[in-house]
Amino acid sequence: MANVFSKSFKRKVLVWCIPPLVYCFVKILFFTCKKRFHIGINGSHTPSIYAIWHGELLMAAMAYTSYSKRVHIDTIVSQHFDGDLVAKLMRLFGGGTIRGSSSKGGILALRYALKALQMGRDIGITPDGPRGPRHSVADGAAALARMKQVPIITMHCKPSSSWQMRSWDRFCIPKPFCTLDFYYSDPFYVHELSLDEAKALIQKRLLEPIDV
Repeated sequence: MANVFSKSFKRKVLVWCIPPLVYCFVKILFFTCKKRFHIGINGSHTPSIYAIWHGELLMAAMAYTSYSKRVHIDTIVSQHFDGDLVAKLMRLFGGGTIRGSSSKGGILALRYALKALQMGRDIGITPDGPRGPRHSVADGAAALARMKQVPIITMHCKPSSSWQMRSWDRFCIPKPFCTLDFYYSDPFYVHELSLDEAKALIQKRLLEPIDV
């Protein structure tokens, strides 16, 4: 009986319950909102790395599918408990997941991500996840793009009205019936840059359409 109240059991219940509810909420939210898509050059014809801030992760799947018209993406998520929630949610949207982050399992995640790109799949990543600091850029996206010489496309969702959590990433939840502005950068390459230069460019592209 004690196992029923254990931390691991509670987490299993949450992983079972929360992602389907969030999935339904996101679908309904997307349907009720007015959408505006800001796209220059659409780079969805080639395997790419899609980057979005951790605080805007809620609408990441809809941002990607609206842009690429497919679900051929593997999202890199942490091995922490919140990563379990995100992993199941991404699977509900039809995508795959790669478990690992800069703090844990990073090397193995890098190997799987390289293999996924080789197979023609896209990679989704939150450069400032899973623990921040907010709007910082870890090595992952830049390292992948430099090693595989694939383009990066940054995504951003800016709702006209939203709730903002008091978490480190200021997690954003758009309000129903608001306007969702989706911004996508033109595909850009970083393989001729140093790692630090590549990270700086990714950060710049992610910050361009928003008021920080």
